[in-house]
Amino acid sequence: MNTRRILTAGALVATGALVLAGCSTGDDTAASGGDKEFAGETIIVTSFGGDWEKAFIEAVVDPFEEETGAKVELITLYSADALAQVTAQKASPQIDVVHFSGGQEFTAAQQGLIAPIAADELSETDDLIDLATAGLERGEGPVIQLAPIGLVYNTEADAPAPTSWLDLFDDAYAGHIALTDFSNTYGVLSMLRVADALGGGIDDTSQAITDLGALASSGDAIVVPTSPDLQTAFAQRDTWLAPYAMDYAGTLQDAGLPVEFIVPEEGVTASLITANVVEGRDNPDLAKLFIDFELRPEAQAVFAENMRYSPVNTKTELSDDAADNVLTGDELETVVVYAPGDVAASRPAWTDEWNALITK
Repeated sequence: MNTRRILTAGALVATGALVLAGCSTGDDTAASGGDKEFAGETIIVTSFGGDWEKAFIEAVVDPFEEETGAKVELITLYSADALAQVTAQKASPQIDVVHFSGGQEFTAAQQGLIAPIAADELSETDDLIDLATAGLERGEGPVIQLAPIGLVYNTEADAPAPTSWLDLFDDAYAGHIALTDFSNTYGVLSMLRVADALGGGIDDTSQAITDLGALASSGDAIVVPTSPDLQTAFAQRDTWLAPYAMDYAGTLQDAGLPVEFIVPEEGVTASLITANVVEGRDNPDLAKLFIDFELRPEAQAVFAENMRYSPVNTKTELSDDAADNVLTGDELETVVVYAPGDVAASRPAWTDEWNALITK
């Protein structure tokens, strides 16, 4: 496996220069690399690091390098930092494929930072769920993975298993709830599902924010900012119930915690991971081909088996265990997804309202 890691922005710039220089001598490199179409070429791709990156290398990077002859450079950038970097580099982009998990693809498309992808440029289009390609018409890249967000329940709790988003306000769980801060997209998306259950929806979230904030300010709930903090809450702080993602419920189970993921009767929402071609690079066809590899059923299976992400390719074949631990096929048709532009426009105000309540 020839994948190399880029650790700093300075290294990224330097490597970009080397990539451009390498293109000028690509004939010699390709000649030594056999008859693979893209031998001697390199693309730079963002990664989320950690376990995601391990699965990513197995599912996508290694097969891509083996089949195309191209090399992949990985740089670890979380979504907000990735958007900041491609914005700063707009005049001279240094990244080919950028991944987002917090809706940043909407802003990137609006600002011309990513290149549109036509559905017929992806060989897997006909086998993808509708949600995977819904953003293409807005100039966004396809959804390559999704993590359903519902309720994570402690099966050893002295309270019944929840059935509704509104069970967060049931006295049976008082003092044993963990809510996610609005600095984390999971917290915002969970709030929107509560708003739907209360009847206000995305256009009227005040009651949901007020009621959730009251849980926190009264001590009936704690507020956690990150996934590791949620694990600590279940392991050490006697948490029984938390709105969170299905894949992380699996992480808690792997850590030996007695939890299960519950789909509320009102349905789940989801955190979406998109893959996007950065505008202005000199190898967009290779970048699109890389994204096509991410959508292959074989790649989707690795992420479902290893990380419990729901596959967006309907041809994905899963083991019985994985099939029991992710939502697939028709189950994904009921996922409620909020327009990223609406969320982006309102999120600052929601966050201000939330912060004012939880700091009381």
